[in-house]
Amino acid sequence: MTAVTATVTPTDDFLPAAPKVYSDRQRLFMLYFVGALVDLVVLGLFDEYSSKVRVDSFTTMLLAAVLLQFLLKGTIKVEHWVASHFKGKTGAAWKALRFFCAWLVLFGSKFVILEALSIAFNDKVKFEGAFHGIVWLIIVVVTMVIAEELIVRLYRKLA
Repeated sequence: MTAVTATVTPTDDFLPAAPKVYSDRQRLFMLYFVGALVDLVVLGLFDEYSSKVRVDSFTTMLLAAVLLQFLLKGTIKVEHWVASHFKGKTGAAWKALRFFCAWLVLFGSKFVILEALSIAFNDKVKFEGAFHGIVWLIIVVVTMVIAEELIVRLYRKLA
């Protein structure tokens, strides 16, 4: 377990009290928490400004954002696991196969995500349009990933 020490100076009186040591579990919690909030905002904006994404209530949107966060993190873990099988392999064919397998996992996972949302929320969360809404789901998920990455980069720049 790695620990990070935070120092609090007298000028930080306006900030809430913070523990001095952050555990791996705390950092993992914050990763998922912030990710779910980013997903909630992105899903809410698409619901409000697009006719192709519909969510019936804020509660449903919140639960869908949490589910999406876990499914997206799971997808990334599976993609990294698949990519690890190609570690140490050289040559253009192995590299092409690695990228194809990564693409297959990342693209195929969107069908799993769409089905999971359908099972969990029935008609309360709908993606409409081309290919039974898969195109709009991909647009929303890519936007979520980009937004999360921008937030992480901003956070790191603040250090």
